Amino acid sequence: MKKNRHAALAALRPLVAAIGMVSALGVAQAAGYPDQPITLVVPYSAGGGADNAARIIAQGMGEVAGQSVVVENKGGASGSIGAAFVSRSKPDGYTVLFDASAFSINPVLRKLPYDAKKDFVPVSQAVSVPNILVAAPGSAFNNLPDFIKAARANPGKYTFASYGPGSLAQMAAELLKKDADVNVVHVPYKGGAPAIVDVMGGQVDVYFANAASSLNYVSGGKLKALAVSSAKRMPELPNVATVGEAGIKNFDVVEWNGLFLPAGASPEVVAKLQDLVQKALARPDTRDKLAKLGLTPVGSSAADFAKFVDAEQVRWAEVVKANNITVN
Repeated sequence: MKKNRHAALAALRPLVAAIGMVSALGVAQAAGYPDQPITLVVPYSAGGGADNAARIIAQGMGEVAGQSVVVENKGGASGSIGAAFVSRSKPDGYTVLFDASAFSINPVLRKLPYDAKKDFVPVSQAVSVPNILVAAPGSAFNNLPDFIKAARANPGKYTFASYGPGSLAQMAAELLKKDADVNVVHVPYKGGAPAIVDVMGGQVDVYFANAASSLNYVSGGKLKALAVSSAKRMPELPNVATVGEAGIKNFDVVEWNGLFLPAGASPEVVAKLQDLVQKALARPDTRDKLAKLGLTPVGSSAADFAKFVDAEQVRWAEVVKANNITVN
């Protein structure tokens, strides 16, 4: 028995040593982190809601860390192209995914070149933000009831934009279609910026735009706000009713942005990055800039963010099934 026990322990020693080496390496990597520039990969086009939020937060992170934090746009396929790029990156904390609600929607709608649960480590939810249902300044619609009335009278005539198939902008509109019993045609774009341009020009009738990318245009009179998607009115738009106030009960859709690292990132690096994000979001200048875009800072822990992302995926899976939503 003693010999067998000694043999078993001897066999385990290399494994224990290897685990110790990996742990020591993670601690060593985290000790000086960050000691080189960090890249935030935004998987959407420049000028969209996620991009605007990322650039503000990146600046705050850079000030806290004393290192450059660079935003790199890799748009397409509702965020899955940029996400796939990060999933294949070295898990050292220097290539970070800055994604949106589509991160939890994509897995229930399409085949992906990555596993959203296995190939990423959630770090922190950065912000939350309502979407604003917008139209061109010269639109005949002044509020959501105007649009619903016209859409019911003319099935299939009116259009809604999104920043890609399966995006939260599409999902919010699909919910509105179902709950308001209207037939409106989806026009997908590769990002929020080109969608906004076409809505401004009247090529598309309405768009559930992220407030971070549209609030300035609404305030400047370049877009008309018909409703907001959250359960409560936005403080920045006190005269714009919620979708719920317009008669669509229990409608509450809020977009979020958060940071993820590739799987394999050490717990020490995850903790360091989480701390960096939280300190950046605590800065008054960062909070002021975010507030001007209608963004609410969150700065959750990695553990809480992981639970939140899982719950979001369950929620949207139910919506996709109930509304028979598919993407090509």
